[in-house]
Amino acid sequence: MERENVWKSYDEAAIQELNRVNEGYKAFITTAKTERKCVRETIRLAEKAGYRDLDQVIEKGETLKTGDCVYAQIMGKAIALFKIGARPLTEGMNILGAHIDSPRIDIKQNPLYEDAEMAFLDTHYYGGIKKYQWVTLPLAIHGVIVKKDGTVVDVEIGEKEDDPVVGITDLLPHLAADQMGKKASAIIEGEDLNILVGSQPLKGEEKDAVKAQILTFLKDTYDVEEEDFLSAELEVVPAGKARDYGFDRSMVMGYGQDDRVCAYTSLAALLETGDLQYTGVCLLVDKEEIGSVGATGMASHFFENVVAELLDRLGIYSGLNVRRALKNSRMLSSDVSAAFDPIYPAVMEKKNAAYFGKGLTFNKFTGSRGKSGSNDANPEYMAKIRRIMDENHVAFQTAELGKVDQGGGGTIAYLSAKYGMQVIDSGVPVLSMHAPWEICSKADIFEAKKGYEAFLREA
Repeated sequence: MERENVWKSYDEAAIQELNRVNEGYKAFITTAKTERKCVRETIRLAEKAGYRDLDQVIEKGETLKTGDCVYAQIMGKAIALFKIGARPLTEGMNILGAHIDSPRIDIKQNPLYEDAEMAFLDTHYYGGIKKYQWVTLPLAIHGVIVKKDGTVVDVEIGEKEDDPVVGITDLLPHLAADQMGKKASAIIEGEDLNILVGSQPLKGEEKDAVKAQILTFLKDTYDVEEEDFLSAELEVVPAGKARDYGFDRSMVMGYGQDDRVCAYTSLAALLETGDLQYTGVCLLVDKEEIGSVGATGMASHFFENVVAELLDRLGIYSGLNVRRALKNSRMLSSDVSAAFDPIYPAVMEKKNAAYFGKGLTFNKFTGSRGKSGSNDANPEYMAKIRRIMDENHVAFQTAELGKVDQGGGGTIAYLSAKYGMQVIDSGVPVLSMHAPWEICSKADIFEAKKGYEAFLREA
């Protein structure tokens, strides 16, 4: 049952292809640090590969046929791409699903204040983070500010070489005796994750002169007022590019690899796969880190509605056909797995853990406390997936998320399974999951892309 380290099997040609895939991946997660930017970059890559906007197809009254490639997005934060297969859509789709939101720190609606002649932005963290990991790091701000007239202003501060960065301060160890005695969850309080953005007072201002200086910067740079924060969506993320990790460059370090490593490999698999028997889908959704809620999360009707529109363009729409198309589908719900870390072995069960260098990971079930919240895939489907991976020489492994009763986690799988489709969790093992900088093995990224291509062709 032990899996070989897949690096041992690669020849020079495989190494070159592995490096090509990983260079594309690093570029993607460096550019796409928010959901909006993930969707934009996905659309750019898709249109380059010949995909068309489904809304434009509908507006022009065009129909679709086998081989056509289209995409649909909602609110700029979730997207579905389709490559129409030879078989009727009612016979089901092969779906690669992942989420594109990642743990981060969000700016509040009324954030800017001054204290001790320093200007700060107040925040509310998003998703499951260890708050103490986010202090004393160079941070960048990404997002949009929408003015009352509807003008959308793109914001990005901290990524260019000559940009300033921002950050969160911490207490010096000389005065931290009380702080160091706290539980790790309370060392840094959520309300103390305030972003330091300035310290120079504006000349001629008597009250809150540093805040006034920041408002002047925002007006001069983005033509926005303080009130415009009320309709802004600004996300604070680690500043800097994804990079090779390790002396041997065998790993990737980057922000947001949960779950953009699965999003990119799913996207690349669909864009690089040829003609298909069953319609191939790459579904990238928002809000998984906070329960898949909202109009852009997997719990919404976004995907179901797009399938209905697709059936209409194929000339076979009916409410029953929508249900048949979804029920007869097969899905890999792609989300990252916890990689075994030999520094912290106590939380893992070694026989059922994911390891670096052993390929794409399948989780028959996730959840916690007796599989609560888990999809728990059928063994018949797992057997089919095993066959596909073996026949296509894809390195894969199976895992659970830690020891029983140690913790657990959820994915979007159960939300797709409600339609009756076959769903199993799959993904790439990650070290330091949910930390500002996460680590993945290049080999596992490569095998995931290969596995997703095989699934699209043969599931």
